Amino acid sequence: MTRTDLGMPAFPEAAREAVRDSVLRANLRHATHTIRDKRARAVAELADWDRLRAAGKAVKDHTLRHLDRHLLQLEAAVTAAGGTVHWAVDADEANRIVTQLVRATGEREVVKVKSMATQEIGLNEALEAAGITAYETDLAELIVQLGHDRPSHILVPAIHRNRAEIRDIFRTEMGRWGRPAPDPLGDDPRELAEAARLHLREKFLRAKVAVSGANFMVAETGTMVVFESEGNGRMCLTLPETLISVVGIEKVVPTFRDLEIFLQTLPRSSTAERMNPYTTMWTGLGPSRGADGDGPSAFHLVLLDNGRTDTLADETGRQALRCIRCSACLNVCPVYERAGGHAYGSVYPGPIGAVLSPQLRGTESEIDASLPYASTLCGACYDVCPVAIDIPEILVHLRERVAQGGPVTRHGIRVRIRPAHGHTAERAALRAARLLLDRPGALRAGERLLARARRLAPRRLPGPGAAWTDTRELPSVPAESFRDWWTRERGTPQ
Repeated sequence: MTRTDLGMPAFPEAAREAVRDSVLRANLRHATHTIRDKRARAVAELADWDRLRAAGKAVKDHTLRHLDRHLLQLEAAVTAAGGTVHWAVDADEANRIVTQLVRATGEREVVKVKSMATQEIGLNEALEAAGITAYETDLAELIVQLGHDRPSHILVPAIHRNRAEIRDIFRTEMGRWGRPAPDPLGDDPRELAEAARLHLREKFLRAKVAVSGANFMVAETGTMVVFESEGNGRMCLTLPETLISVVGIEKVVPTFRDLEIFLQTLPRSSTAERMNPYTTMWTGLGPSRGADGDGPSAFHLVLLDNGRTDTLADETGRQALRCIRCSACLNVCPVYERAGGHAYGSVYPGPIGAVLSPQLRGTESEIDASLPYASTLCGACYDVCPVAIDIPEILVHLRERVAQGGPVTRHGIRVRIRPAHGHTAERAALRAARLLLDRPGALRAGERLLARARRLAPRRLPGPGAAWTDTRELPSVPAESFRDWWTRERGTPQ
């Protein structure tokens, strides 16, 4: 199962604390509005954006329907190119494999490319427990690591920090991890970037082992693909002697030609760029790799399941596996903008985290049972998704699972889960609504009675409904029902 941030309360409690932090809200508002405005302009440049979006959805859906075949093809291609493939059913197995591979080299340090999969499994903590230090090399991940913090955004993990906070972190923490920050150090972005370059350069040149993820894996050729903007990934992927890539099994695409779609949609949806400054591809060891060539002399690919096969068994929920981690849904979400990423208790925050984490981890914990409700269902996330994931549909589907229980797949076995605690009133309301909607006469009488008593309607709901009206106005009751209006204006249909 995926790692849950220990000590995290359910989303409502965590979000309530977050929205009181005025600095956090200001940082998030500025960053998300800037990114989404730039993205809108970048997407508008493509006349065929809707067709690219549909093509990306079709490729990912086809891949998921035939995932077993494509993964076996990928394994054969990587092996034929000189790499070694490992299969990890869960986080513990993946961490054990990577730890053993690093120990086999005799090294006690690794440099890392930004990777959601390794955060998902808690790899840094597992390596630390084995006496191995992992150094993050992405600028935002470096800020998070030096600040003893947690990522709060998929694309920009330190989005909750401003320049002054980053300067203070660099001043106090860089010396404990390696080269100290220059003295004096201001909060100008160029100064901060240069301090990070100087700090990381010695680690790039010294490291013998690197750990990465991958944005895509090509089954046809065994090619790994990493998109990035800073160049640190290129350094990690070419300088060390051993490269270990931990990648979720859903990241595979069938053919090299399929990348054409995502090379256009991912950069625009994530960094609002026409193309990534650095797109690194490698196939096994390649003809120029090895002892006499450039690049690592050993490549290991760890294919991570960790709940993905169980998610694949859910016809509605499986579309979350299309996700290409662009983070566009976070930048338009009104809930994320106000609560930030930490409130989600997962490395996957925002709308995609609200549907992905409860499927990968299950809905048994209080945190995961609350995540499907961390949304207004406004639909903005679906509108911007470059692979057309209908996140609102999955949210409603998962809410039903939380409130009603029912059959799910866990560890490859079909089981029936019980309803989550605290949803008795919701279940009773849904049962009452079903009884009423199944009886047109009773529904009509209830509508007319409610219209006549509308002056007596309360401004707040009683009981469990009070929490809803604490932050919302209860809509006023119309003078007549739609049914009566239609009959009066159009006549009763035959």
